Amino acid sequence: MFTGIVQSTAIVDQIEDRPGFRKLRLQVASRFLQRLEQGASISINGTCLTVTAFDALTEPGWVQFDLIDETLRLTNLGQLTIGSAVNFERSLTLGSELGGHILSGHVQTQAEVLQIVETEHNWAMELQLATEWHPYVFSKGFIAIDGISLTVGAVENGRFWLHIIPETLAVTTLGRRQSGDKVNIEIDQQSYTIVQTVERLLQARGLITAQ
Repeated sequence: MFTGIVQSTAIVDQIEDRPGFRKLRLQVASRFLQRLEQGASISINGTCLTVTAFDALTEPGWVQFDLIDETLRLTNLGQLTIGSAVNFERSLTLGSELGGHILSGHVQTQAEVLQIVETEHNWAMELQLATEWHPYVFSKGFIAIDGISLTVGAVENGRFWLHIIPETLAVTTLGRRQSGDKVNIEIDQQSYTIVQTVERLLQARGLITAQ
């Protein structure tokens, strides 16, 4: 489990394609790898990955993962190249502060960045989701974008706005995003469960038809 509070960005320094999977190695400050164990889970751009190897003794340190074809297809990790920056978060531990919202690290879909509006005191991003995900995104609700816990702004016809504070821009990769980019999406599990439950109740009463 994760909180959606990104701890650092990491940089892709090695990519190796193997039959059926891809090895991905990232450089990150060694302080974020302390007390790490092989087999641990780390969120990379919101995708829960399993550590296969790491080195916390060098500076910067590095950590390696194996990505299966399904992960490469479903998430934006398949578009990474050498030098790409990604969001990095270690898994939640007992006693950790929960500053965002609970995330599983299971990316459900991707959204397209439509536009970015930057002014002296504001930085906003408009995104577009596929139709099937529209019911789960609403104003003031939670959503995870590339592993970042964010609050949704205005919503209209599957398009929605995010308003980003300077601290988030400084710590994450959002400030590097451009129109046309694809970002990983994890819908808030509580919102998903409520919508699904209400839809089933309405279908059972014949008030709506199954989609």
